[in-house]
Amino acid sequence: MSTRSACLIFNPCSGNGNPEAELKQIFSLLEPEIKLDIQYTKPDLEPRQLAQEAIDRGVDLVIASGGDGTVSAVAEALITTEIPLGVIPRGTANAFAVALGIPTNIPDACQTILYGLIRAIDAATCNGKRSILLTGVGWEAEAVEQADREAKNWFGAMAYLVAGIEKLWDIQSFQVELEIEGEISTLRAIAVTVANAAPPTSVLAQGPGGVIPDDGLLDVTILSTQTEMSTLGAVSSLMTGALRGVASQHSDILYLRTNRIKVTTTPPQKVTVDGELRGTTPIEIECVPLSLNVMVPES
Repeated sequence: MSTRSACLIFNPCSGNGNPEAELKQIFSLLEPEIKLDIQYTKPDLEPRQLAQEAIDRGVDLVIASGGDGTVSAVAEALITTEIPLGVIPRGTANAFAVALGIPTNIPDACQTILYGLIRAIDAATCNGKRSILLTGVGWEAEAVEQADREAKNWFGAMAYLVAGIEKLWDIQSFQVELEIEGEISTLRAIAVTVANAAPPTSVLAQGPGGVIPDDGLLDVTILSTQTEMSTLGAVSSLMTGALRGVASQHSDILYLRTNRIKVTTTPPQKVTVDGELRGTTPIEIECVPLSLNVMVPES
């Protein structure tokens, strides 16, 4: 078998481990079979730029090792290129890896890169910016802003939930206008989440019973609001549903699937795309079907 060439984009600031030891381990597991070109992310060197340079050099594979921010940025460059993305998760939540069943420990993640399958999944664009996980409006965006680095390290994936519940009492509902295929609906809500792929911990993005990352559709979850207590009931119902992998049946939760949606709010709301704050509404989100190849374990 000829040796594959891969660019490993490594974020030394991700997670709580020892980055030097982790890189050594990755190198020793992959290097016999894959010729690695290791590139470190730096504050002035975006992972997306490193990935783009690797694509231009003609590598067979690009591997992202870091948290969801690193993985999303690398994936952005790979969408529509056919070049597969390998993921070695070393972040706090590792939402993308969990959503696709990619192991979150280094040895098994490396095995997946060596012996796994290539799976084509959907990506999305939000106001033209590429995304692989989800766009959140309202509560989710407020929670991301709230979950600072220290809390993220301490609580891991639960940090967003904890921050979100802290925000629940002072969050204001807003008017939402949804435009789908020329039809416009209006309602009041505290959160709108549009997911392309999402792990069960993203309780606001579970769609009608889990998010399918390769169905050509976006899963839209709207948390509408009647009273504070009904909102809390809806959130607890979402959490239970997410843990069980079933859709919540609460009357304050609306689900729909579409390949394109425009969301306008009054007043304008903060927007988070793949866990990063990205301005405010209005937003237009579109699914880009089967546009990203990812290395996943053999099922």
